[in-house]
Amino acid sequence: MADDRVLHLQGGTLITVRHSPVRAFDVFVQGACRPSAPKYADGFDIYVGLIELIIDRLAEVLGQAGSALDIMTQNIFEEEKRFRRGEIKDFRRVLRRLGARGDMLSKARESLLSLSRINTFLGSGAGSHPRRKALKGHFESISSDIHALTDHVNYLSSRISLLLDATVGLINLEQNGIIKIFSVASVVFLPPTLIASIYGMNFEHMPELGWPLGYPFAVGLMILSAVLPYVFFKRKGWL
Repeated sequence: MADDRVLHLQGGTLITVRHSPVRAFDVFVQGACRPSAPKYADGFDIYVGLIELIIDRLAEVLGQAGSALDIMTQNIFEEEKRFRRGEIKDFRRVLRRLGARGDMLSKARESLLSLSRINTFLGSGAGSHPRRKALKGHFESISSDIHALTDHVNYLSSRISLLLDATVGLINLEQNGIIKIFSVASVVFLPPTLIASIYGMNFEHMPELGWPLGYPFAVGLMILSAVLPYVFFKRKGWL
């Protein structure tokens, strides 16, 4: 889809310059060599047939990109319950795929811009050549198709931007969830740690050290101090 081709019409002869293979050109040549292929009177007919094939190819690629974005949208916004059985969303893979699609759409937009400029240049001055005037409707139809595909590329680009923002937002939510779990765990285990630290001090006179129920009392106090913050957070909806 890289735009390294040059098309020029001079005296009814179509001249193309390509620095790398372009699939649309090869497909067009193969189709034109078939016995049942339509007859091309001159370069103008070849240009129209070639550009229409390129536009069809671009439309097919954009359609595949749209289908891929539909699948990615479903995967990104899918319910989390389906990922609780050992399966975790790989957001890094999603970001890489979105980046690849965005790069492809950028190349498609560049190609459509070049095609639009080529078609406008070759279709201008309809009276300068009889064939230009006869194919004026084809030039206008090609321009309409190019504009329609450009709008479609812009729509797909906006979808990619939305999915990128959504993916980054979900990553932030997961990170916040992890940080919240660690924060709650530290708060829950802080009171038992404090109690254990108090009764772990090596002072000679501590009343509870000689108490027969001192150990069960300390353990129960630690459990209670851990359960109460958990219940409090649960009722507040923080867990």
